[in-house]
Amino acid sequence: MTDTNLTYKKSKRRQDIVFPIVNAILLIILMFVTLYPVLNTVAISFNDGTDALRGGIGLWPRVWSFKSYESLLSDPATYQAAWISVSRTVITTILNLVLTSMLAFTLSRKEYVLRHFLTTMMVLTMYVNAGLIPNYLLISKTLNLSKTYWVYIIPTMFSCFNMIVLRTYISGLPEALVESARIDGAGDFRIFWQIIFPLCKPVLATVALFVAVGSWNQWFDTHLYNAGKPYLHTLQYLLKMKLATTQASANAAKSTADAMTSTTQMTPITIRCAITVVSAVPILIVYPFLQRYFVTGMVLGSVKG
Repeated sequence: MTDTNLTYKKSKRRQDIVFPIVNAILLIILMFVTLYPVLNTVAISFNDGTDALRGGIGLWPRVWSFKSYESLLSDPATYQAAWISVSRTVITTILNLVLTSMLAFTLSRKEYVLRHFLTTMMVLTMYVNAGLIPNYLLISKTLNLSKTYWVYIIPTMFSCFNMIVLRTYISGLPEALVESARIDGAGDFRIFWQIIFPLCKPVLATVALFVAVGSWNQWFDTHLYNAGKPYLHTLQYLLKMKLATTQASANAAKSTADAMTSTTQMTPITIRCAITVVSAVPILIVYPFLQRYFVTGMVLGSVKG
């Protein structure tokens, strides 16, 4: 019996040592596989254009060049477009969180008799969509939002999916909190702002990340509604157009005698990587501050249906 216990303890100790080592090795491999494309993109963006065409660039630029970033950051239109993107992202995120969470709180109340009907109607919009043309006609013709800044804000103030996530989270909060507040004379509006809203911080951070990333990466609405208004161009749309211009210039240079000189410092591949880095940096800065709430909000927001 003693030998059996000793053997079991040795085996258990061996497992306690081996598992963390194997787990660490696998996580390091996974981290490298995940980070390599990102670091490779950064390396190419800082590389000379002609040299980048040869390929074979790893984690470090072979021939350093800042021409791609100079081309992007020397244009005053870039900063105007960045201001539009930042402002629309901040405003959309705040309005979406406030309005969506208020509706989610309303639909989570059991005493509200229309909550099932309204929830069903909203969920149906996630499965049945009229399409691009009716949406374009509604926004540009009926609402007259085309060629205005508000086309970035008004259509994005509410999300059905985010409402379901928030409603599910709110439904999981203790009902005694609301009941005790009502006994003290608090109304629905005060209960929401002073009790429910602060308790929804994890799921609100999750939804905020969804909304912010989607708003920041959006360019198609600019293409549809504000393509003819340069001062309303978003950063993503401007960078897309600059990439298309660079690609066209490179194609034209191939048929001319100065092809090598025109692509010496900057090519579509380096511009594309520089655009990727410039577009991703703001989200990479914001994400660490929301990371601790992100997983908690996703788990708690999807436990109950």
